[in-house]
Amino acid sequence: MPDVAADIGASDGLDWVGMDAIELPLRLVGQTDLRMPARVSAQVDLREGARGIHMSRLYLALDAQLADAPLSPALLESLLREFVASHAGLSTRARVRIDFDQFLRRAALASGNCGWRRYPVTLTASLLPTGFTIEVAFAVVYSSTCPASTALARQLVAEDFAQAFAADAPLDRDAALRWLAGEHGMRATPHSQRSTASIRARLLPGIEALPLQRLIDGAEGALATPVQAAVKRIDEQAFARANGVNPMFCEDAARRLRQWLQREPLVSGFQVRVAHHESLHAHDAVAEFGAGRR
Repeated sequence: MPDVAADIGASDGLDWVGMDAIELPLRLVGQTDLRMPARVSAQVDLREGARGIHMSRLYLALDAQLADAPLSPALLESLLREFVASHAGLSTRARVRIDFDQFLRRAALASGNCGWRRYPVTLTASLLPTGFTIEVAFAVVYSSTCPASTALARQLVAEDFAQAFAADAPLDRDAALRWLAGEHGMRATPHSQRSTASIRARLLPGIEALPLQRLIDGAEGALATPVQAAVKRIDEQAFARANGVNPMFCEDAARRLRQWLQREPLVSGFQVRVAHHESLHAHDAVAEFGAGRR
């Protein structure tokens, strides 16, 4: 059958050629029959003088390897080597990007209940003459309470308390507790908002498993106020306490994540962007940083 893509002529080379938004089921390590829907991008480079690549070979390799075997660094490297081998004489580089949702079971803060949380994940694996690399990008959602607003609210509460209890009168402890527990004790509240941390981490070469849950857990642990799934009143109170002892500007959140990533032994480089979707302002407060550790 004719194959016009194999025609040789005076064609320029291209950095990347392939397919995007391929729909495939994905199996993660630890799952048996469960498949996650994923969208995959598969590409190779194209040498000068060649008109086109064999896209069907990329698709068939994806279907043969990704649909049945659990996702792992070894599987991704094998897949990319098959991309290059199937385009011998045409390509020397390959890459694949996989977008999917990681669902994790999360325990409530105090009630003992559990619920599901969804984390969007992008895996990008590349095979270059310099070697094989994997990057993991994901996002976590958390609550951020403004430190400036917290200080202003505390000042107003202190002023109201000073007016309610005269300086020259003995302090009635029970009356003070009733005042603090009533509407007067919280005349002003600091503003807080749902916030997003977007993290891209380059994994250390040679790891055997994809540390998706470890990285997500690490980011939420560093921020200390991830949004919740199952919530009873006792959980809501625990969440309010966590926000009260963890006020943070976007700069503070970014520094917390950087300190965690610098200690994470499975990460060799990273980029982070945090966005606080302000409840006071009509715009977001953002902070970004990137670093390579080794």
